[in-house]
Amino acid sequence: MSSTGGGWAQLRQQARSLETQTETLFHTYSQYASMTHIPQKPSEEELRTEKQLQEVLEKREALIAQLSRLLDSESALTSSAMKQTHVARHREVLQDHRREYARLRSTIADARNKANLLSNVRSDIDAYRSSNPASAEAEYMLDERRRIDNSHSMADSVLSQAYAVNENFGIQRESLASINRRIVGAASQVPGINSLIGRIGAKKRRDGIILGSFIAFCFLMLLWFR
Repeated sequence: MSSTGGGWAQLRQQARSLETQTETLFHTYSQYASMTHIPQKPSEEELRTEKQLQEVLEKREALIAQLSRLLDSESALTSSAMKQTHVARHREVLQDHRREYARLRSTIADARNKANLLSNVRSDIDAYRSSNPASAEAEYMLDERRRIDNSHSMADSVLSQAYAVNENFGIQRESLASINRRIVGAASQVPGINSLIGRIGAKKRRDGIILGSFIAFCFLMLLWFR
């Protein structure tokens, strides 16, 4: 009984350790799937990581089989529902990791196939240009013409926007002038408003004359006492 319990605990410890190791390998392997420019051929490190993942997954499969056999060998009294749950959980995590491994491997393969395809296309273009220098020069001139046309289009767009803004400013100035004319016209039609505005202007002019006279007087007094 005790030897069975010891074997169970040891196998479970190994299973948890391999699960942790799998997560660490996934972290390294997923970097190849997220590379912007993946190499055309897998590096030695990538191949080593992929091989380690396969080996760890196989070891976990064997450990789960051992746990299942050990659980089956126990009697109904000693076999607990908790152990069955542990085995089911280890098997579920293994299936998830196998799916994740297949997904990463497929993503890396697709990215590498695209990179190889683009590389082959570039190689074919370069080979064609090297064997047809006149055609290559004509293509270069067409590319330059397209870039110039794009620059002209951008300049025309900027000028059009500037003209539109200037026209909008003119409309706004005309609107403000019209509003000002309406206000002046409405004020002129109100009885007594013109005389009131005139008195206000006369008072301002009178105050200005008084203030100027006072400043001149102070200035003369300052010169006199000096």
